[in-house]
Amino acid sequence: MPAALEGLSVHPAKSCWIELWNGKQALGWDYYGTPVFRFRWAPAGLATRRQLRAMRMSRGGQEPYALLVWRNGKRWAWLYRLDLAKPSRVPTTAVLNALDKAMAARRTCGLCRTVTDYCIPTSDGRCTDCIDAASYSAAA
Repeated sequence: MPAALEGLSVHPAKSCWIELWNGKQALGWDYYGTPVFRFRWAPAGLATRRQLRAMRMSRGGQEPYALLVWRNGKRWAWLYRLDLAKPSRVPTTAVLNALDKAMAARRTCGLCRTVTDYCIPTSDGRCTDCIDAASYSAAA
């Protein structure tokens, strides 16, 4: 929970009706002008960043509208308005080609230059064959 919300009680008995942006009301808490809702209490029209991403949307530069809390306030997430969200950008072919090249570079061994089907660890920069060969020669 954000440090500013430490004193907030999320007990259902302390909840009240909150006026929303669309004129409707929802059960929650008002914490210095920020609506706070428990898990499954958030009204329709609000979504977390993960939910927006699943809908192929982005928050579109908007500030968080409300806060979602669960596990007695130990877990939380910002909620954003769906009517202000914007569609995610569609990557161009140049961006997709650049990502393919970057992933190929991550799969290329720095020693034998072979392209593997897994990402090479950045701590070592070698494929497992080169690591095994080096450990075998060191043991002999």
